[in-house]
Amino acid sequence: MVRLLGRSRARSTPRPGGPRAGRRPAWGPRSALGGRSVAGQVFVLQVVIVLLLIVSAVVALVLQVRHDSTQEARNRSLAVAETFANAPGTREALSSPHPTLVLQPQAEAARKQSHVDFIVVMNTDGIRYTHPKPDRIGKKFVGNTAPVLAGHSITEEINGTIGPLVQATVPIKAPDGKVVGMVSAGITTANVGGVADRQLPLLLGAAAAALALATGGTALVSRRLLRQTHGLGPYEMTRMYEHHDAVLHAVREGVIIAGGEGRLLLANDEAQRLLDLPADAEGRHVLELGLEADTAELLASGRVATDEVHLVGDRLLAINQRPTDLQGGPPGSVATLRDSTELRALSGRAEVARERLKLLYDIGVGVGTSLDVTRTAETLAEVAVPRFADFATVDLADAVLNGEEPDGVTELRRTAYSGIRKDAPLYPVGEKIRFIASTPQSRSLRTGQGVVEPDLEGAPGWLAQDLERTTQVVEYGIHSLITVPLRVGPLVMGVVNFWRSRKSEPFDEEELALAEELVARAAVSIDNARRYTREHTMAVTLQRSLLPRNLPEQGALDIAYRYLPAQAGVGGDWFDVLPLSGARVAVVVGDVVGHGLHAAATMGRLRTAVHNFSALDLPPDEIIGLLDELVGRIDQDEASADSSAAITGATCLYAVYDPTSRLCTVARAGHPPPALVRPDGSVEFPDVPAGPPLGLGGLPFETAELKLEEGSRLVLYTDGLVEDRERDIDEGLELLRAALTAVDRSPDDTCQAVLDALLPDRPSDDIALIVAGTRALGAEHIAEWQVPSEPAAVGEVRASVTRQLAEWGLDDMAFTTELILSELVTNAIRYGSGTIQVRVLRDRSLICEVSDNSSTSPRLRYAATTDEGGRGLFLVAQLAERWGTRYTPAGKVIWAEQPLP
Repeated sequence: MVRLLGRSRARSTPRPGGPRAGRRPAWGPRSALGGRSVAGQVFVLQVVIVLLLIVSAVVALVLQVRHDSTQEARNRSLAVAETFANAPGTREALSSPHPTLVLQPQAEAARKQSHVDFIVVMNTDGIRYTHPKPDRIGKKFVGNTAPVLAGHSITEEINGTIGPLVQATVPIKAPDGKVVGMVSAGITTANVGGVADRQLPLLLGAAAAALALATGGTALVSRRLLRQTHGLGPYEMTRMYEHHDAVLHAVREGVIIAGGEGRLLLANDEAQRLLDLPADAEGRHVLELGLEADTAELLASGRVATDEVHLVGDRLLAINQRPTDLQGGPPGSVATLRDSTELRALSGRAEVARERLKLLYDIGVGVGTSLDVTRTAETLAEVAVPRFADFATVDLADAVLNGEEPDGVTELRRTAYSGIRKDAPLYPVGEKIRFIASTPQSRSLRTGQGVVEPDLEGAPGWLAQDLERTTQVVEYGIHSLITVPLRVGPLVMGVVNFWRSRKSEPFDEEELALAEELVARAAVSIDNARRYTREHTMAVTLQRSLLPRNLPEQGALDIAYRYLPAQAGVGGDWFDVLPLSGARVAVVVGDVVGHGLHAAATMGRLRTAVHNFSALDLPPDEIIGLLDELVGRIDQDEASADSSAAITGATCLYAVYDPTSRLCTVARAGHPPPALVRPDGSVEFPDVPAGPPLGLGGLPFETAELKLEEGSRLVLYTDGLVEDRERDIDEGLELLRAALTAVDRSPDDTCQAVLDALLPDRPSDDIALIVAGTRALGAEHIAEWQVPSEPAAVGEVRASVTRQLAEWGLDDMAFTTELILSELVTNAIRYGSGTIQVRVLRDRSLICEVSDNSSTSPRLRYAATTDEGGRGLFLVAQLAERWGTRYTPAGKVIWAEQPLP
């Protein structure tokens, strides 16, 4: 456009009928696909590219699908075979009189559900017990069984009885590890390769769609080009620009076009007249044209300008300038000049208005950047001084500072002060002020309108507030006041006072209007900060109510903890210490990603669930698995209720420490690993399997067992401690290692040292930190006996317990303990199996444990009058403070606790 506008100013007579009466345009939808236009050439190129992509995709699909399908077949066959081999009843069926009768229906049902072509169960000689084709039962299995008989699984591709196939064969082992049978599952090659045939039509359909889109896109581009040029061809467009050139030099407003390097490309007749440009101005740099310095700088800079007033000679020019490359045009700028000499008389007032608008703008930009009420009030006072007033003070009700709505403003607290000097005798920040009825502040609060007091020395209503202080204010030189209520709708939160001392003129009504506008804009920000303070306080209160207030009493761990909420809002970090049976203690820490009430409420739900699940006395991996299943169900329920507040990104670490064995069992779900500080001060991060975050499901969780020396420190934490915007987790873990390296440091000192080393200035996430110092329950506190499975052994147990309690100085508990153990041992003899073991622990309470190899749990019930038994557990429950059952890999343990005297 710049080159066309710089052409010779030759005028040409328009053709009758205007530009649309000329020849037909050289492009259109019909010619777009013909190959001669640019759109047609692009279309041909698109077709070639799409065809090449289709051929490549088909070849890649066939090769990849065959590889992936074969690998999937191998994995599925192995998974199905191992599942069926380890299924309940499979091993027992092999030793039954008719294994086929039991296993054939089960194998066929499993085969159909798992979508494999066969599941074959056979003995160690390879004789089939099951097969999809019954006539193959009893015949020799086709495949390599030697590794399977050695206890290993094998996957192979063979030509079997039902054709070429992929099969996996696994052993069926007895409890002692002996191979007693084999299971084979497989998929035929015909089913393995069928995926490519099913996906190929989809790929071809996508290719056809791509061709259709290319055709449609080319047509749309052609239509858009035709629409944007209004049907004009190149000849008509040239004529149109010639007409524009003629109009450009006829307008009575100067037009200046400068290039990106600052050279003058075009100046119309009016611009040459207004700026008095030389005849050879075009092509020269703007700074070389002899213009006023400020005007030349503006035209050369190319910056945006709107109605900037410049004095050029005896003319006052209003200049508007815009760059030409905002929407992809050539570099440079276009400026228009308008003679505004008549505005010179109004320039002073325009400058004042501009300053006031700038002040309003700065108030809008500066105030409200913080969601803290006090900081917002301080920003308001700082912006107003010294541009509007010499001193500014903000007085707010205490309810506003606490995030509440004030119920009638009778007493205010000075919240913010700003001034050109710090020694003004005004009320200091923090002081409570009760304004009397005659003061401008009180009138402003009553009426909701601003009040101007031009002469404080002659204002008796203001002087009566505090005669000593007001006299000092007047003597200091403060002579004029504007007070404006901080009001949002009907809610009045306080007042803002503007004081003048340095400038002799008092405040006037125009300045009162400006002050009201300033305060009105700031009031919205202060109210937003007040609302945020209320919501933040509610969320923090909810979160702290959901966290443990006091740690339970236990003797296994010396616990110290820290919890720090994020500065920007509450989050979902949580922790717990849960005493378990047998003097064991569970320590759990978790994190719900996100902030706000939903994260805090979700944290409470998970913490409650952990409390309930821990009562089951399950291993850590099973506790984490139950929690994972619960989170998945919660997400499904909320998704079905069309809720957008699903639990995403929840993590957890669950550790159980046993002081009798000094074993710590740990499992985690997507949580950072624990840190372990040995008694010698060395630090390590144990290799605990990570597991997926809670709620994803589908994968089992694993545990790690740590043998801890007495005096070790186990450190659990959330990711907010070691990871933030300025450092990644690896760097944070190294800093944590350095902070933990110390000998003979208490858990509480360790917590403080970690926070001093890693806590950021403004935490963006919650931080939960637990340091647990380990203790051991010595052998002198433990008594164990092996009990034969015969009724006569009950008396021996009672005698042994009586002697042990006498050694511990607990003779008063002998009768009750004998009775509890008698009932528990009798139950184990009558209903249990295998070896019976009795263990008594003297910790913070007296703990009696009876273990056997049975997994049947006793049940508390009321015995009928005619029942011979059924009253033992009822008696134990009455005598013991707590009792329960926990399961072990070898059976179960029934325990009962009694408080020590």
